[in-house]
Amino acid sequence: MSMPDDGRTRAEPQLLLTSLLGDYWYWRDEHIPSAALVRLLAEFGIGRENARAAMRRLAAKGLLTTSRAGRTTAYGIPPRTSDVIVDRTHRMLVFGASAPDWDGRWTVVAFSVPEQEREIRTALRSRLRVLGFAALYDGLWVSPHDLAGSAHDLVAELGIGRATVLRATEVPGGPHGGGPASAFDVDGLAAEYAGFVRTYAPLRDGLAAGRIGPAEALRIRTELRVAWHTFPERDPDLPAVMLPAGWARPQAQQLFVEVYDRLGPLAEHRFRQVLAEVDPGLAGLASHHDSARIARLYSELGDRRARGDTPFEQAVRERRLDEVRRGRPSV
Repeated sequence: MSMPDDGRTRAEPQLLLTSLLGDYWYWRDEHIPSAALVRLLAEFGIGRENARAAMRRLAAKGLLTTSRAGRTTAYGIPPRTSDVIVDRTHRMLVFGASAPDWDGRWTVVAFSVPEQEREIRTALRSRLRVLGFAALYDGLWVSPHDLAGSAHDLVAELGIGRATVLRATEVPGGPHGGGPASAFDVDGLAAEYAGFVRTYAPLRDGLAAGRIGPAEALRIRTELRVAWHTFPERDPDLPAVMLPAGWARPQAQQLFVEVYDRLGPLAEHRFRQVLAEVDPGLAGLASHHDSARIARLYSELGDRRARGDTPFEQAVRERRLDEVRRGRPSV
């Protein structure tokens, strides 16, 4: 069975590598030789030089630790990153299963930044978007969630003197299409969720018929994760009353979790096969997680949940900001 929509060309080497380690190695202290990681990325059509460059860049960002034994370089997961991976993976797996209730109140950020301070204005807009706000008008941004504290902190951090943060309700009967909900591209998201379902639904039949082998399972499961994980970053998670009829997100979320879980054992087998080509001893340590295991691990985190203070979280935040600045979806 071929990969849907030729997904092998879409994901960047760094994201593929962090996704692979996050799925099969995140709780291990042992380091994996670079030659084995090169082989793993080759499964996705990534060449040797690009693979080694991805490792070096991840290590420079503090996302991988490095060790050497003679001429062999090996890479591992930094301390506390495993807890962050559990936290973020749990959010990724449960996101979209239901829509939040709503008290009818909006968080509103109104601001005026002089033209000569355009860099500050650009930074404010980018970071508001990352928080989940959308622009209703040029200097008026809205969110249906209670983000007043985060918005207030952001305005203060950037030193913006002319800004107001409000919690407000909409007066009914205004111009058609002029309400706060119009700031969000719900139709665009709906089309993306429907496209996700069309692309990956055939995998159910392939799994049921036994047409997916270990190598393909590793590729598909990793790229399925990459394809889904952008939705929690870009979807503002609007209240149910704002969503259109036939909203495909719950269907897409169920499909993602089902295929992700069912591909796990086959994908783990391939991960071990590739690792065994370089270090058979390490191969036996690899294992996969599924949604049930992640739920258990998440419930045990307690105060070890993500707090935004690790290199991994900081790198994700910077990547998201960079994508917002360039007007591209985060990967």
